[in-house]
Amino acid sequence: MRVFFFSTCIGAVAFADTCINSIKLLQKEGVEVIFKKDQTCCGQPSYNSGYFEESKKIALYIMNLFKGEEPIIVPSGSCAGMMRVDYQELFKNTPYQSQAKDFSQRVFELSEFLEKELKVCYEDKGSPTKVTWHSNCHALRVTKCIASAKSLIKSLKNVELIELEREEECCGFGGTFSIKEPEISYAMVSQKIQDIQSRKVEYLLSADSGCLLNISGAMKKQGVNIKTMHLYDFLAQRIGA
Repeated sequence: MRVFFFSTCIGAVAFADTCINSIKLLQKEGVEVIFKKDQTCCGQPSYNSGYFEESKKIALYIMNLFKGEEPIIVPSGSCAGMMRVDYQELFKNTPYQSQAKDFSQRVFELSEFLEKELKVCYEDKGSPTKVTWHSNCHALRVTKCIASAKSLIKSLKNVELIELEREEECCGFGGTFSIKEPEISYAMVSQKIQDIQSRKVEYLLSADSGCLLNISGAMKKQGVNIKTMHLYDFLAQRIGA
């Protein structure tokens, strides 16, 4: 099987190791991974800010770059949701409507591809640990891939997943929201951190780089000693990939 890999902006800038580990998880299952070196942003920041015409140009570039029949694997529920759902909305009632629909059907967030398409079965090689999980808003409500992510965590025999009390509440990142409304954003992430601390865990896991940057940065500022880790780094570490 051949797939395209979409690394995302934050993946390319701050989470390069996560992208590498994501590719390793695919390769471990015998998947040939194709990385398009000219890939760029999916267009979500401009789309969420209301710049729809500018976002169409980005989306059309991405759709043309990833032409073919191969699945497009994205290690982010946010970007996967943009490419799978919002592209169709952008090009509704335009000459590109059919292309956007065909493209969207090839987009998978990595956890759902691992669980539903590859049906992975992992041997946990790590020591016993307790973790909790933060659900990214877009992954939860648009891409709807949270169940797959949790399923992968629960399949690890030495990992105990302790659910957050207010898991579905935003951490305050929200892309450009955290820049436009920093005080509100910090209040939101502080509430999220209180919930995380109450779980008495070693790790906070998430499959969204933006949320992890926001939460880990606030934790460091507040002196909270809980490790944060991207889901695909955690999985790769647990199975020795």
